[in-house]
Amino acid sequence: MRESVFLGIALLALGVTPAAAQEETFGGAKGADLSIEAMEPTNEPVDIGLAGDVPYDIARYLLAGGASSGAISPDGALIATTLDVTGQPELWVIPADGGQPRQMTFRTGVDNYRWVPDGSGILYQADKDGDEQPSYFFINRDGTEERVVLPAARGDFRSFGDFAADGQSFVYSSTARNGQDFDIYRATLDGETELIAEGEYFFGVAALSPDGSTGIVSEAVGEDANNLYLLDMADGALTLVSEPSPRASHTLGGFAWTEDSAGFYYSSNVGREFGALSYFDVASGETRVIAETDADIADIELCGAGDRYLAYTISRDGFEQLVVVDREAQAVVDSPTLPEGLYALDCAGGSNRMAITVNGWRTPGDIYSWEIGSGEATRVYVGTLAGIDPDRLVRPEVVRYPARDGVALQGLLYQPTEAMRRQAGVTDLSAPPPVLFRVHGGPSGQSVPRFDAVTQYHVNNGMAVFLPNVRGSTGLGRTYSALDDRERRLDSVRDLVDLLAALGDAGLVDPERAAVTGGSYGGYMVNAVLASYPGSFRAGASLFGVGDWVTALEIASPGLKASDRVEFGDISEPRWRDFYTENSPVALADQIRVPVLYSHGVMDPRIDIAESEIMVKVLRANGVEAPFVRIPDEGHGWRKLSNQLFYFRTEAAFLEEQLGLGGE
Repeated sequence: MRESVFLGIALLALGVTPAAAQEETFGGAKGADLSIEAMEPTNEPVDIGLAGDVPYDIARYLLAGGASSGAISPDGALIATTLDVTGQPELWVIPADGGQPRQMTFRTGVDNYRWVPDGSGILYQADKDGDEQPSYFFINRDGTEERVVLPAARGDFRSFGDFAADGQSFVYSSTARNGQDFDIYRATLDGETELIAEGEYFFGVAALSPDGSTGIVSEAVGEDANNLYLLDMADGALTLVSEPSPRASHTLGGFAWTEDSAGFYYSSNVGREFGALSYFDVASGETRVIAETDADIADIELCGAGDRYLAYTISRDGFEQLVVVDREAQAVVDSPTLPEGLYALDCAGGSNRMAITVNGWRTPGDIYSWEIGSGEATRVYVGTLAGIDPDRLVRPEVVRYPARDGVALQGLLYQPTEAMRRQAGVTDLSAPPPVLFRVHGGPSGQSVPRFDAVTQYHVNNGMAVFLPNVRGSTGLGRTYSALDDRERRLDSVRDLVDLLAALGDAGLVDPERAAVTGGSYGGYMVNAVLASYPGSFRAGASLFGVGDWVTALEIASPGLKASDRVEFGDISEPRWRDFYTENSPVALADQIRVPVLYSHGVMDPRIDIAESEIMVKVLRANGVEAPFVRIPDEGHGWRKLSNQLFYFRTEAAFLEEQLGLGGE
């Protein structure tokens, strides 16, 4: 049912918004087993201590935060972003010249947004407690009118594509037809929809040409790879652009159409290790490489009248560099001085104004407004450190060590200072600190130097923290990202043990006091390394991770199915069913002999809560300590501040007890 909701005094008084008014809760595939003893978040007040007290309570770090990627309005006057100052992500707008941010949505949990091409408002999406089956909403520029464009529907996973040139219609992908495959739809802001093209597994529109005739379609063939097509918007015909073998990625940096719709810029690692800036000519069907380096080029934007400026970033070990080329002068423009970290770029129509969002190890989310070529950028939004002394934030060191089979492994090491260790009660400063491994998800994710509240807390309390990029991680070359495919997945688990040994041999950490944590695929890695290499780590914390790959792959959400076939093999084939029956963590759980903290969101559509429940049951039956945190109103991760506070306080207390912190 389609309905319009206009925000007036009555609705605001009731605290009701369209997203908050969704009636159905879709949830995970099976639902939680409430017979399992578990902790659940409470609404008890949190005492974070006084500003200046050190070491800081973890709550103070969790209260630090900033803006998500800023989207600048077509007229260059406003920057849209999400902030979680209310306890969950909401849509805000900030004057591009600087000024007071203004909250646009209330009680929604916004997770994606896009300006309408005429700048009259914003299309945003929000789901129900992380179930990833979103509604689409329109809110006008001043926030006085809001309406449902497409209501959520059970089994309808959606992926927004782009707006058409007319500004009144847009394209998106949806599983509405069969609950499994992503098809491509056109919709109007009035909520009318039509099917344009049927897809198989994941097909998504990445960008529409300015003249509205052609869409760039990406077909997922792995977490780090995709095939590329052109979509004729008139008849729905798909024309293959690139289907590389072995697989490669064409989506490292987004797509930037030229204003004449003759072609587009993008980043691709086809035929090379790292993403190169490339240009595809529609008429000839040919691609030419514009620029390449020994690192990935990403975040590509065309800016200015006549597409004068071509902007992109270069990422080395997660530290990014901004590059802007004046296409008219064929020269590189001097870029503004920015803090270290990751940069998200967005340009305003044909103007020279760019929004740059910075997230780095001491920058929790600042937004800069820059007139290209004008010198320094203006910081228009400053994230909060919640009273934390920035001098107590630690810069990660990039380290590399060989695995036992010779593969060069990489990671980010955060080391506490002597002053931090002394304040944490350490008496023997000559001894190396205990270490916490925090494993990223994916599997093809990458640990990068973004602001990391939990890591900085533990370092401030005298613990070394290591963020490994085991084989299979992205950002280190195309070959490296494929080294954990299928049977070789167990090699990436072994990498954790090899990295711990290397850090210990270098005298940087105490390998006898090591713990390992991770979420999603990282949660699987926790389960796997504790089961396959007992004795390597003293404790673990597995957040919404996989216990049994057979069931996990069978009921994975539609968006994961395509990549799963490449990364893990087709679970319907006996070969892979047998492999994962034998090698899943639950099959080896009898070898886990150390305490493990488990946690999971009931609404998780990607990895069902049953994956954590089965590990809890097996470990408890074996007499192994396995506390369990069950969060009823979250999906795949903790979006809400109240849940973050509850979980990470619980995790910190657990890890500190297991590693003997608080006086050594």
